[in-house]
Amino acid sequence: MLDIAFIRQSPEVVRAAVKNKRLDLDVDLLLAADRTRRETVSLLDTKRARKNALSSLIPKAAADDRAKLVAEAKEVRADIERLEPSLAEANKTFEALMLRVPSIPRPEVPIGKGEEDNVEIRKVGTPRTFDFEPKDHVDLMVSLGLVDWDGPRRFAGGRSYALIRQGALLELAVTRLAVDILASRGLDIVIPPVMVKERAMIGTGFFPLGREEAYAITADELFLIGTSEVALVSLHADETLDAARLPIRYAGLSPCFRREAGAHGKDTRGLYRVHQFTKVEQVVFCLPDEELAEKEHYQLLANAEAVLAALEIPYRVTIACTGEIGLGQTRKHEVESWMPGRKAYSETHSCSTLGDFQTRRSNIRVRLEGGSLSYPYTLNNTAVASPRILIPLLENHQNADGSVTLPKALVKYMNGLEVLRPRSSFAV
Repeated sequence: MLDIAFIRQSPEVVRAAVKNKRLDLDVDLLLAADRTRRETVSLLDTKRARKNALSSLIPKAAADDRAKLVAEAKEVRADIERLEPSLAEANKTFEALMLRVPSIPRPEVPIGKGEEDNVEIRKVGTPRTFDFEPKDHVDLMVSLGLVDWDGPRRFAGGRSYALIRQGALLELAVTRLAVDILASRGLDIVIPPVMVKERAMIGTGFFPLGREEAYAITADELFLIGTSEVALVSLHADETLDAARLPIRYAGLSPCFRREAGAHGKDTRGLYRVHQFTKVEQVVFCLPDEELAEKEHYQLLANAEAVLAALEIPYRVTIACTGEIGLGQTRKHEVESWMPGRKAYSETHSCSTLGDFQTRRSNIRVRLEGGSLSYPYTLNNTAVASPRILIPLLENHQNADGSVTLPKALVKYMNGLEVLRPRSSFAV
């Protein structure tokens, strides 16, 4: 959400952001709704002021004048009764449009339509050349006895799975590795609620545009989160933070849920795109300063890269183009891990700066040193998301005999186990 004063002063900048982010918003309609709202407020204030004045004048008026003033008071009351619902409707229209206003991309963000227009920044590590025919993660997980596909799909539907035995331990290992790395880097670990009110989804920018991706618990008017970012930002909704508290750096560990409503028939094999997953998410509140926010952004990115380095997974970093950065982001880097089974780098992490987009929507303010109030900036980045991260982890570290050698950093979390070996028999 942008300041309406900025939108009035720089409508062309907003129109360009709408176009380049490939969003659907009529800026002229928004400005017209803003004018209607302001004009109605002004007229209503005038009528209310006159009503108050008449209330004082009528008791003091001479008999000849009183009837006229009483008649005028009735007209004014009628005007107010007509204008109040008009203002409510004008506010409703204005607020609905404001929720669809995008943040302005940073100058370094390339203009583009889709992921093919993202710009590669660097590659780290070299994709492995196998001297045998490598398996993809689906075949590996079945032979290693790490997953049950059929049972969950019978009782839970498509894109369902159950990690079992060492598969379950492996997810716990990678999430605990990420948690420990972040804790050592000064982030506060949080296990937040995963059911939230609609306001939290609106405040963080996941509604209204992403409503179809969320699972709703209609009886309680709650929604399941698709990332703990929703809860971590909302921890401070309606608060005024002291500048001395910033930056606040959180790492949230939670199950996450996503309907994948727009992915029908896409990535149906395996664990790349599923409805339920576990994620460690980083969220930062910092002072509203672009230079400080940039430093926090690259630190979050470095934290994620540290996790991939510990997992010994080759990856590349790209800066996302305007068509890929979404409503709230002003800058986004994607980290794509090498997945031999897909023969491609595929996204496993997303690092975003959102400016004051979320804090305006969530009514989170900061009192600056001089006493003035402003809105802090927020940033976020994945540290690790499972089961997707298991894809490059297993595929990159497989051996010719079907076993998988675990990265050294994971061994202590796997109770000293160094190699996952195929099971002689396993019923899925």
